This record gives sequence, C-alpha cells and structure tokens, in this order.
Amino acid sequence: MGAGAVGGVLAAAAAGAGHDVALRVRTPIDQLLVLHDDVETEVPAEISVEPSGPIADVVFLVVKATDTASAAEHLAALCGPETLTVAVQNGIDHVARVRPYLPPGAGPVVPTLIYVAAERVGPGRIHHIHGGRLIVPAEHEPTISAAVGEALRVRGTDDILTESWRKLLANIVGNPITAITLRHMDVMHSPGIADLARSVLVEAVEVGRAEGAGLSEQDVEQIVLGTARFGEETGSSMLYDRLAGRPMEHQYLTGEIVRRGSIHGIPVPVNAALLALLDAIDQRTA
Repeated sequence: MGAGAVGGVLAAAAAGAGHDVALRVRTPIDQLLVLHDDVETEVPAEISVEPSGPIADVVFLVVKATDTASAAEHLAALCGPETLTVAVQNGIDHVARVRPYLPPGAGPVVPTLIYVAAERVGPGRIHHIHGGRLIVPAEHEPTISAAVGEALRVRGTDDILTESWRKLLANIVGNPITAITLRHMDVMHSPGIADLARSVLVEAVEVGRAEGAGLSEQDVEQIVLGTARFGEETGSSMLYDRLAGRPMEHQYLTGEIVRRGSIHGIPVPVNAALLALLDAIDQRTA
C-alpha cells in the first residue's frame, strides 16, 4: 500500500521473490518502474486505486505516517485474521498508530524499520539508489524474509523498542536538516552541521532512555558519522516532500522528541527550535 520510494522498492523485491503483488495507490499509475544499478525494471503488479481484495498474506503498509487513516478502506479489504500487516513507516508506536484502522479480527501489526536510499522521480518511477535492510521483531523475520526474497536483507530483533528509537535518531538528523536547508545529505559536511546534529541527538537519547530504549552516547557518534557518509545524490523523505509541496512528517519525528521530552520533564531546546522551523515551513504547503 503506497507507491512512493519505499513502496516501490518493496513491491519490486516481493515480485522478484516470485509473489503475486497487488499495489494499492491513491493516484492512478499505469505501471511501476524501479531503477537500480542502472537497470530499470517494470514491476509485475496488479495496480488499483480501489479498496479491493482478495485478502492478502502480507500487507506492506508504506503510506506516510500522516496518511495512515486514509488507508483504512484498503486495509479493510485486504486484511484478514491470517494477514500480517507490516507497518513500514517512520516514527515510533507503529502498532498503536495502525491497529485502529484494521478491521475487527485482523492479524498482527508488525513494526518494521527500513534503511534504504530511494527517491520517487515521477509517477510510477522509483530510483533505488542503494541499501535495503529491514529490521523486524524476531518472531516475524521468517515470514517477512520470504516475502521480500534475496533483494533485501531482513534482521530480526528481540528489542524493537530500542531499534525503533535508533531509527528515529537517524531520522531526526537527516530529515529536518535537509528539509530546512533544501540540501542533500552532503549538507552534513557544512561548517557547524555535525555539531548541530550532535546537539539534536544528545537531547533525543535522553528522552529515549526515559522511554525505556537502550541508547548510549555511542549511538550519537555512529549516527553523525553514518549520516555524513551519504553524498549529494542522497536526500531524505522530508526534503522530497518539501520540494513537491507535500506535508512533511516532522510531527512524527522531531515532534515525538519534543512531546515526550515534555512528558518526562527533559528540556529539548534544539529539537524544539527545529520543530518550530519545520512547522512554519509546513504551513506554507498546507
């Protein structure tokens, strides 16, 4: 569900693994093309804007967190008692966000974290730049590995809470900074940006620990260094949303740090400043 960058990569992987793939989209497209390693491939998929079945074995929910409610009719048509709904979204609390929109008696929601660089370059056209790693609860790793085949790597974990916070840490650096500056990830090499990223992360790590995540100062440096490895070809989902005039997901990223910091009485002034800037930018796209 969703034919954006990540949805396109997942659909291509599932089709490549030999599965029957149905793609549900909001805007009609005639085909899905994915460019990877300089080869563009048409993904064999049944594409529809209608909320129709049949009941699926696995549903990859890849709409933005802000659009979860809009998927309710599709979820009602596709999800049965045995369906695994794989919530591949940014932010945390995937289960609490998605479960209210599933039909009664539907199968489990699986919080899923994806690390991939990909861009939607046009309607039905995805550029898979590099990467492709999924982190899922260990009990669901075999099913999801079979669903995506060898094109993507799937790792199971017994601590999805900590892994979700680590992904959130990565997102609250690259996404806001690229969206505000209108730069790709090479902005991390600009003077002062690495120090800004550290300040953002130090605040967030303290909040994450208060939430029960097993984070440390080592996570701060790993994310600063890891983000800086990306170059001018790699952007972020929030950068692409801003460039396209779409609403951004900042309330599910930076907003979570600010809200939960307030709950725990932890000051997060740097994240609060970024959130104010992102809110001001997003109001212009509304």
